Amino acid sequence: MAVMIRRHPLAEQAAEELLRRIGAGEWTPGDKLPGETTLATQLGVGRSTIREAVRELAGQRVLESRQGAGVFVIATQPAQEWELVLHRADIADVLECRLAIETEAARLAAHRRTPADLRLLRQVLAERDTAAREAADAEYVEADLVFHRAVVTAAHNPVLAELFDTFVPRVRRAMLDMLRLDRPSGRHRATADQVAHESIVDAIRARDPERATLRVRSHLSGIRDTVR
Repeated sequence: MAVMIRRHPLAEQAAEELLRRIGAGEWTPGDKLPGETTLATQLGVGRSTIREAVRELAGQRVLESRQGAGVFVIATQPAQEWELVLHRADIADVLECRLAIETEAARLAAHRRTPADLRLLRQVLAERDTAAREAADAEYVEADLVFHRAVVTAAHNPVLAELFDTFVPRVRRAMLDMLRLDRPSGRHRATADQVAHESIVDAIRARDPERATLRVRSHLSGIRDTVR
């Protein structure tokens, strides 16, 4: 029987449902999960949502993707030590960690990006712009995270990508907390923040690692300074 997941963000809800099933013993450590199409049908979501949910649980050391073999269960609960550290971190701490991860990702992306990476960056940048102007907070935050994940993907460093994915749940909570503290209008979100993200893409497209690093550092440092 399909479990319909309707709340946002969908990927987080899908990850919670997969974790619930693992905890209930439907799959145990060492088991291989069904394929994306099967899981998407069971949960009533798209395959891209399943991929994001799997990435999130892989970051929490519950699942492991093995190239050419599939996705396997490696634990029944998230890595508690890391989760506790992340939950205790305040917003400024989160932003400092984002600086460390995302400035290096932008630098590598400027060196390594492919035409496909640029197409994806342009697509998610446009989707972020629409969400900034029209969407509710949760959808806006998700669109922003998808953009930053695309920058990390363009770095073509799987360890850096895994580190980012591990950190995503705490980043999501921090961003929602920031919006609750200072709720800008959709128009303000679109005009004040979108330009910074466009400049990051421009630097990556130009293969300018110094400018890409500077743009990310300036963007995240500016946010950090407003919450200190």
